Amino acid sequence: MQKGMGNLLKQAKMMQEKIAEVQKELANKTVEFSSGGGMVGVIINGKQELMSIKIDPSVINPNDVDMLQDLIVAAVNGAVKRSQEIMSEEMGKATMGLNIPGLF
Repeated sequence: MQKGMGNLLKQAKMMQEKIAEVQKELANKTVEFSSGGGMVGVIINGKQELMSIKIDPSVINPNDVDMLQDLIVAAVNGAVKRSQEIMSEEMGKATMGLNIPGLF
């Protein structure tokens, strides 16, 4: 029984190393997302930090600030959602499909 436990611990350590590797790789990836037919675009990194926002000048209307704000929110939320999907997919591969609470 001792040998089985050692093998299990070895597998857990390998999985932990793979997870750390995937997290490092994901941190260096970026996700682009746009809203309003490309009028507002954002780029976030794998840590879900906003890296840049691009706004088409034609969408800047002082009389309709709400629309611009909505487009920015939609673009950021879309990028975060896509980033989370990518992270979930990659972590699923690293954990061999095991659902580990608090991991992502």
